[in-house]
Amino acid sequence: MTTFLKALARSVAAAALLVSAAHADEPVKGGTLITTLPQTPRHLNPAVQSGIVTGAPGAQLFAAPLRYDEDWTPQPYLAESWAWSDDGLSMTLNLVQDARFHDGEPITSEDVAFSVETIKANHPFKTMFGVVETVETPDEHTAVLKLSQPHPALLLAMSSQLMPIIPKHIYGDGQDPKSHPRNGQDVVGSGPFKFVEFTPDQQVILERNDDFFIEGRPYLDRIVYRIIKDAAARSIGMENGELHMTTFENTVRNIKRMSENDSLNVTDEGYAAIGPINWLAFNTGQDGPLADKRVRQAIAYALDKDFILNAIMLGLSQEAKTGIHPGSPLYFPDVNGYDLDLDEANALLDEAGYPKDANGIRFALTIDHGNPTTKPQAEFTKASLAKIGIDVSVNSFVDFPTWANKISNHDFDMTWDTVFNWGDPVIGVHRTYDSQNIKEGVIWSNTQQYANPKIDELMNAAGQEIDPAKRAELYREFQEILAEDLPVYWTNTLPYHTIYSKKVGNPPLGIWASSSPYDLVYLKDE
Repeated sequence: MTTFLKALARSVAAAALLVSAAHADEPVKGGTLITTLPQTPRHLNPAVQSGIVTGAPGAQLFAAPLRYDEDWTPQPYLAESWAWSDDGLSMTLNLVQDARFHDGEPITSEDVAFSVETIKANHPFKTMFGVVETVETPDEHTAVLKLSQPHPALLLAMSSQLMPIIPKHIYGDGQDPKSHPRNGQDVVGSGPFKFVEFTPDQQVILERNDDFFIEGRPYLDRIVYRIIKDAAARSIGMENGELHMTTFENTVRNIKRMSENDSLNVTDEGYAAIGPINWLAFNTGQDGPLADKRVRQAIAYALDKDFILNAIMLGLSQEAKTGIHPGSPLYFPDVNGYDLDLDEANALLDEAGYPKDANGIRFALTIDHGNPTTKPQAEFTKASLAKIGIDVSVNSFVDFPTWANKISNHDFDMTWDTVFNWGDPVIGVHRTYDSQNIKEGVIWSNTQQYANPKIDELMNAAGQEIDPAKRAELYREFQEILAEDLPVYWTNTLPYHTIYSKKVGNPPLGIWASSSPYDLVYLKDE
């Protein structure tokens, strides 16, 4: 048995113990959890739509084969057990018995096969199931995923955010799954909560699924997601007790204020798999200074990362030295973090052939920012690069579509951005550096136009290496080369926080935050 398979066996054996430990504080049944969404979801079906505002209610409406604890350990969920073949080319899922959709129809292996097919054809993350060739269904409770190559990211791809099990008898009616009318109204799911109401710009209401396949759960009677786009309004709602919980909060001054409120708990736990990183991206594919890695390195040396971490982010972010999130077991921090060094920055620019003119200017660049929260970083970049003779103009943020159109069509010099890892590098990291993923008009692809054959080779190898130690070594070299080439300059994790009332028990603090099922969440008697 391989090291990978032995580790997997230990994970399965430990799962029951980890689940039972979650019950140690004797949860209370009943009550309505009032929580938030920061914007209106396009719809509620995560099988064909990425994003946290679809993922949060979607994880309650639809069950997934697996769930994860805070240590990245897979646990049984709709699949009571699972096993790799010795060659790593097939994954067998053994489904729980007697699980049913919300309309009473049984959940079978045919629904698993249909869900994989639908996700593969319609979800924007093509690498999740791209190597799944077929899903065999030898009986109603066994699904066997056949792969064209080993795929170590498959287990994480089976989480609620990424692999909801949707009913074939609803979505297999020939209509386009992306625009299916049951995506947002009369949703029939497989998870711990059932659909009640979705009113755009107002709220999503879910109620307890009394026939959920895990006996005794969920504990809550209802979940009400209030759609509150203004961060200050969410903070006020938490402080005055109108809300029980809000997740994915990243306005640092509001987080600081709420952390001083004795009735609230404030934590950054739960976002390791989401993996949000702030970075300064360079258009390496254009003619001009940014095509030279020495110029990119000089810019990094000119930016005081400590100022970003402590003055802009108020100490609520972690340093990020690479494109893999620091919360990932594959993160390798022993690379050049480009600490502030103006002398080195100036020397690199001189070496690259960009001397200062009579006015002290070497060349001019523009900088965009992907949302209003990164405006301080853009302004700080302008001031910092002036010190080494780079004249920077900041393009004011207009709206997301305008920014996304510019960046995805490579019409930029530099931009501040936030990009998610989505659990495994195969899913959310490779897309940024893959030379085959330079696609005009597609945001969050390789918009930097970066190409390095060695990086492509390492990603291909790591993407199918099932031995954890060998895989970690491949990603170590991957991160070392990127830290030298610097197609983007990584600075910090996005300061996502969960704020919850002390009335809330078992808040979602695993690795998927509010994109994990709430069947263990409860409201305490007081």
